[in-house]
Amino acid sequence: MKNQLLGFFDALRQAGLAPSVGETLDAAAAVRVAGIERPVLREALAAALIKDHAERAVFDATFDRYFALPAAPARARGLKPPREGEAAGRGAPGAAGRGGPPTREASRQAPQARERSAQRLAERRALAEKPFRALDPHEVEALDDLVAALSRRIRTRVARRRRTAKRGRVDLRRTIRRALSRGGVPLELLFRRPRPGKSDLVALVDLSYSTVTAAEFLLALLAPARTHFRRVTLLAYVDRPCPVSFEGGHVVPHEPFDINARSDFGAVLRLLGERYDVVLSRNTVLLVLGDARNNRRPHRADILARLQRTVRRVVWLNPEPRERWDTGDSVMAAYARYADVVLAAWNPRTLAAALERV
Repeated sequence: MKNQLLGFFDALRQAGLAPSVGETLDAAAAVRVAGIERPVLREALAAALIKDHAERAVFDATFDRYFALPAAPARARGLKPPREGEAAGRGAPGAAGRGGPPTREASRQAPQARERSAQRLAERRALAEKPFRALDPHEVEALDDLVAALSRRIRTRVARRRRTAKRGRVDLRRTIRRALSRGGVPLELLFRRPRPGKSDLVALVDLSYSTVTAAEFLLALLAPARTHFRRVTLLAYVDRPCPVSFEGGHVVPHEPFDINARSDFGAVLRLLGERYDVVLSRNTVLLVLGDARNNRRPHRADILARLQRTVRRVVWLNPEPRERWDTGDSVMAAYARYADVVLAAWNPRTLAAALERV
């Protein structure tokens, strides 16, 4: 069965689905528990491998092709092979159910439905790979469906990690030390205690013209992720931080906010330390989304250095490819020195993957 599963995973990849290593391991574990009865096998594999309901039609078609039942001969089933035209001409019992107009119509529609589902999946993946700065207004509107799919994936993976992390990580030093008294054989795994409680999140996103699409996409992804943090503070900025919320697919400022101002992240950092120091603590993750283009004004990276010492960690997501960093008025290198994690998030896929790391 192991070889059959590996072949099925390859068939899914060829059909356009991309099960991860962790998902294939979950699928194998599910099969060991559920067994190989065909209906149960189908649902067990689907539960482990399908990340989006739109993928179900492609999955079912691949499953039916790969695990096709061999056609049993008529004699083996205890039936006489019908003469040519006999079943259709004499109205054999069950003929309408097996080959009547409803069944023929359904058989014609099934491939079309699978084709439409595969086309939607291909369009969604193409959209996820397109740079934010290259998206046209129609594609920006289409990001709503992509946000829903990626949010489900993030929730599933984070929940899986939380289940795994409940008992903590393996403490290799203590495990090896304990094994020395037993001839070097690690008969018992010792775990580090998991870090108690949830972190606070302060998200600081650049809403200037060059990054507004990436900023809105990030805020949309953060909306369902709020349950993974104890407290979430959303701040938008151009030349100063402003509290915002994300409602109905739109950014809602809670103060007067000039989106056409000239970018000045140095001033943003100064005001962040003055106005929001109460929410910045050792339990805070500071998430910054910005291209670090500061109109050649003072970057004030020294303030970011002080903030880094205050919070648990600083994560910077840059919505530009790395080859554009530190070109023109970009001062990314000055800020990167004081960020614990710096990631390029120049399209929907890379931004969602970066958010998973937070």
